[in-house]
Amino acid sequence: MKNIKSLVFIGLVIITLASCGGPSSNGELIGIPGRKEWYEPNPYGMVFIPQGTFNMGPNDQDVPFSLTAQSKTVSIDPFWMDVTEITNNEYRQFVFWVRDSIALRKCVMNGKDDFKAKLKADKYDEQDYSHDDPKTCFLNWDVTDKLWDKPEDDVRDATRDMFLEKQDRLYGIKEIDARKLIYEYYWVDLKQAALKQNRYNFETLAYDGEVIDAEGKVTPITSRTSFIMKGSLHIYPDTLVWMADYTYSYNEPIAKKYFWHPAFDEYPVVGVTWKQATAFSIWRSHVMNSYMSQINEIPYEDYRLPSESEWEYAARGNLALSMYPWGGPYTRNITGCFIANFKPLRGNYGDDGANRTYVVGTYAPNEYGLYDMAGNVAEWTSNAFDESAYSFTHDLNPDYTYNALADDPAVLKRKVIRGGSWKDIGYYLQVGVRTYEYQDTAKSYVGFRNVRSYLGSDSHGWDMKSWD
Repeated sequence: MKNIKSLVFIGLVIITLASCGGPSSNGELIGIPGRKEWYEPNPYGMVFIPQGTFNMGPNDQDVPFSLTAQSKTVSIDPFWMDVTEITNNEYRQFVFWVRDSIALRKCVMNGKDDFKAKLKADKYDEQDYSHDDPKTCFLNWDVTDKLWDKPEDDVRDATRDMFLEKQDRLYGIKEIDARKLIYEYYWVDLKQAALKQNRYNFETLAYDGEVIDAEGKVTPITSRTSFIMKGSLHIYPDTLVWMADYTYSYNEPIAKKYFWHPAFDEYPVVGVTWKQATAFSIWRSHVMNSYMSQINEIPYEDYRLPSESEWEYAARGNLALSMYPWGGPYTRNITGCFIANFKPLRGNYGDDGANRTYVVGTYAPNEYGLYDMAGNVAEWTSNAFDESAYSFTHDLNPDYTYNALADDPAVLKRKVIRGGSWKDIGYYLQVGVRTYEYQDTAKSYVGFRNVRSYLGSDSHGWDMKSWD
């Protein structure tokens, strides 16, 4: 009985202390209670790349004597990376989302209120956000089947201008006008926000600096809104690259079928500019984070293009000083078969199994489980190309970016591509070889894949208990 009374007394003391101490309970520093435990599951279609240090740069002679790289020891934070390059079918999801969002918006503007989503009162304030404005309201994605499958007359009228004009149709077939698929997107320019002259001045209670917007216009910083950039871009791939890239070569069938035909669903998307690949990454982040918000979960880190150093580190597969992703110095395996899709010998394209691109993931992966880090298609990275970049970038997560404007000279529009492609000789497949394409050009041999930063330290690596 005495023990029971003691327990009751202790319980009352604890309750009293909890009621008097406020958020810190017993007066100790314990942080904010009720925080959700963070757990990041493996993202679908991605593999984990652990943190590490490697020698970035060439491992063999500089055949063209381009002098664009040097050996440099760098360290990389952990991240997730797509197992394969983005495929036609995956990029088509982006195209269809843009198509449907434009159509839904047009229907709302035409009086279809059932095409608007219900506003969540716990997340948005009606006084600050006008859900009645058809240009900004949330869309009801549950009704997209009403857009294209036997649409009603008012839906057909609202979306009429999304289709080709009658004089532009072949045999009168009604088709979406790909030129109308314009994606509007936003991002926060943290690099400009981080500049000391652009920080908020707590003495004057105002911003003192200036910001350069996405179009190159310099304006005074008025609020945090000044760092929110807006982009607008047509997102349909350039399917004519298969003919434009090559003179006196018959490629019409693949130009007409490659992006939309089911036979090429699992082939890497091409004809996508660096800007379109960047816009895709922003859209992919938006779709994922919108879903996380719906289920009241903490959003993940955004998807993005890999930096040049991240790409090379992942391509090496933790094999030090390796020339190729598979580790060896040769492009054939022990049985004499080519290990990647490229231009072998003196132009025997099909000797590796494919004349052009091929189904992603066909050839063996590297030690990290990544496919096609050499060959198939070269891949966009997030970095601007500069011959001397290795000399001035940091040795921790090296990164060099430049937001080239439309009227900038071509030399400032160069973006690094890595990995070589189906039309490249073996030299360009080496993990340390770097080259470039221009950010506003599309090619039949350039694609991309995404990465996502891992939040926190590398829990997959060191066993800290071993230091005890």
